[in-house]
Amino acid sequence: MKFKIWELSLFLALVVTLLWGTLVDQRQQDLSDRIIRLHVLAHSDNEAHQALKYHIRDEVRALVEPLIIEAPNREAAEAVITAHLDEIQSVAEQTIEATGEEFPIRTVLTRELSPTRAYETFTLPAGLYTALRVEIGEAVGQNWWCVVFPPLCLEAVTGTSALDELDLDDIEVALLTGTGRDIAIRFWVLERIANLRTRCR
Repeated sequence: MKFKIWELSLFLALVVTLLWGTLVDQRQQDLSDRIIRLHVLAHSDNEAHQALKYHIRDEVRALVEPLIIEAPNREAAEAVITAHLDEIQSVAEQTIEATGEEFPIRTVLTRELSPTRAYETFTLPAGLYTALRVEIGEAVGQNWWCVVFPPLCLEAVTGTSALDELDLDDIEVALLTGTGRDIAIRFWVLERIANLRTRCR
């Protein structure tokens, strides 16, 4: 059966899109294997509970970042965090006690699906990441995401210099710093791929 020109063009475009999507997805997985995210979930959207979330975030980062700053890779940083989980838990509990609140805290290092998050100088695509997850109380309020290893959280770095620690290739740099409609579409596709992968597990 002969293809019309427009049919052939559409078919080739689809093939190229699928191949590019596969390549970008693989790069996202490679990238996520080198990162540990910090995920803090507030008890609720109450203003005081949201303020407490940020307070705990600051205290956790102040403890964790100096511990892992010399870690050569994600695996080493993960081992350090695991060894100090009780201490992280204690710091979070003490922070809550100082405010007079009595919320339970759950601190765990886990693997979880993260949505696309845009920051001033970089964007992290959706995907499965290792995350230090801190749940406050019922943990149903707005949550906070960033990267604890390497220290990409904006308050911890100036500009994009910390990205150099990841030894990124051109595609991974595009994933982190790219802007525009094409990048947004790729991130949308990555979110769908990540969601599908999670459901199939």
